[in-house]
Amino acid sequence: MHITANFDAGNIDIINADDKNDIQLAIRPDVGGEFFQWFNFRLSGQIGEQYVLNIMNAGGASYLEGWENYQAVASYDRQHWFRLPTSYKDGKLTIVAELECETIQIAYFAPYSYDRHQDLLAAVQVHPLVTLEHLGETLDKRDLTLVKIGDGAAHKRNIWITARQHPGETMAEWLIEGLLYSLLDSDNATGKQLLDKANFYIVPNMNPDGSVRGHLRTNAAGTNLNREWQSPSLDKSPEVFHVINKMEATGVDLFYDVHGDEALPYVFLAGSQGTPSYSDRLAGLRDKFSEVLKLASADFQSEIGYEIDAPGAANMTVATNWVAERFDCLANTLEMPFKDNDNLPDEEMGWSPERSIKLGEASLVAMLAVVGDLR
Repeated sequence: MHITANFDAGNIDIINADDKNDIQLAIRPDVGGEFFQWFNFRLSGQIGEQYVLNIMNAGGASYLEGWENYQAVASYDRQHWFRLPTSYKDGKLTIVAELECETIQIAYFAPYSYDRHQDLLAAVQVHPLVTLEHLGETLDKRDLTLVKIGDGAAHKRNIWITARQHPGETMAEWLIEGLLYSLLDSDNATGKQLLDKANFYIVPNMNPDGSVRGHLRTNAAGTNLNREWQSPSLDKSPEVFHVINKMEATGVDLFYDVHGDEALPYVFLAGSQGTPSYSDRLAGLRDKFSEVLKLASADFQSEIGYEIDAPGAANMTVATNWVAERFDCLANTLEMPFKDNDNLPDEEMGWSPERSIKLGEASLVAMLAVVGDLR
């Protein structure tokens, strides 16, 4: 038996692996030690044998409610991801794997690798309407890349989309992949109409350092990027610093920040209702966007989500709130589950890359419904 996390986005420490029925592991915290929940490792063993993996420090994880009704994901080919029997009790997360091949990869959610990120950028850049712009470097000297789509015409609306401020929320980049390929599909009438009306500015991965390091929530400095929007800095949050600089140059008419939620088993929006300048105009746009997204994707719902901020009480360090206030625009955070979608459960797959991709495609329908009213 062999266990390793020595690869892109890998995260696990081995405490004791002498007994295949009681393999003791621990999740390695993000830099700074405040957050941990993401795990991603490979187990090699004997076909037909059962292995019981116990994550011993799960009781100290960032979101304990995230373990309720949670099932770990696994893959033999790193393409098809399925769920494994998983239970949480007395601070220990137990995963049971019976091997059908010699090696299985087990993770908190289906990884979106840095190589796949690079492949996505390379694939879309060949489209005549796409330009890749280097916004700046991360603390680990990785590129922060903006995908620009459109001719930049001044009369068009400017739609900004960001994903993976929290690197462990890999479903966010799966959604971006679906959205990009759908938007650029010449046979997709929704995408063609949107590109007639809007320029797109998309950052598929806001936190490449945290992604490669196997972090749940922070960048290389241990900074939670989604609490940096009011005062980003080059030494703590260059990713947000560079994106804001570009936003100031282009303007923003619609902002869509894509995330995953550890605890809630639903797909939902979190808006900017608590910002100081929230208005009836923005409320109407948000309601229309939400209603159309419900029609476009049965995975999306609007009944269950975060508690809505009281007027003027929004946390202005959060991306959606800061962007909404700065540009007086429609801004939403989209949340997807790490678990399953309780509205449409799938016992084998749970929430999956495939469903994230489809939700990205559906998001374009909601954008088209409001694009003409954004300003």
